[in-house]
Amino acid sequence: MEQNTFGEGTAPDGLRRKSEIKLLVCYLLKKMNMPLSRTKINEILQEDSIANYFEINQAISDLVKNGNLVCEISEDSDEILYLTPRAYYDIGEIEKFLPRTVREKSVSAALRIIARDKVKSESKVEVTELEKGYHVTFTIEDVGTELLKLTVYVSDRQQIELVKRNFYNNAIAIYSDIISSLTVE
Repeated sequence: MEQNTFGEGTAPDGLRRKSEIKLLVCYLLKKMNMPLSRTKINEILQEDSIANYFEINQAISDLVKNGNLVCEISEDSDEILYLTPRAYYDIGEIEKFLPRTVREKSVSAALRIIARDKVKSESKVEVTELEKGYHVTFTIEDVGTELLKLTVYVSDRQQIELVKRNFYNNAIAIYSDIISSLTVE
């Protein structure tokens, strides 16, 4: 199989052909049915090492240049990408050329990342340094109401990052588990 991209950081089952990466970017925008930023597409496709950062950006630039994507600049100076009607129509026919596992991994990564971003926007994590160690306080809010406030002790900065990442990835499950545990008779 011809490989015409730089593959560093790409999983063995990832994409190495520029044409496949372009297809995947369009496929992802169609499946999510919403515009995504260039940064978010990069994050999604790198989550499971589906494609290389540089190749993703080159594919996006090519798609914009060729008129398959429209790009708008957001308030935070990120590029927000939309499928053009032509690309949206064509992707239904050509998506079958992408490996099913890659399509599923990319959509799964997108859903995880979008959910994590939603949790981050509705949650707070505060770190308080103690004489020995740290207190990390997690707060989950919904519609201005504090649903859960949990403080845990951790011993070092590495643990802080680990518990923060796991909280953002599992906040709903953590909340559900705590409520279930507290309401069992």
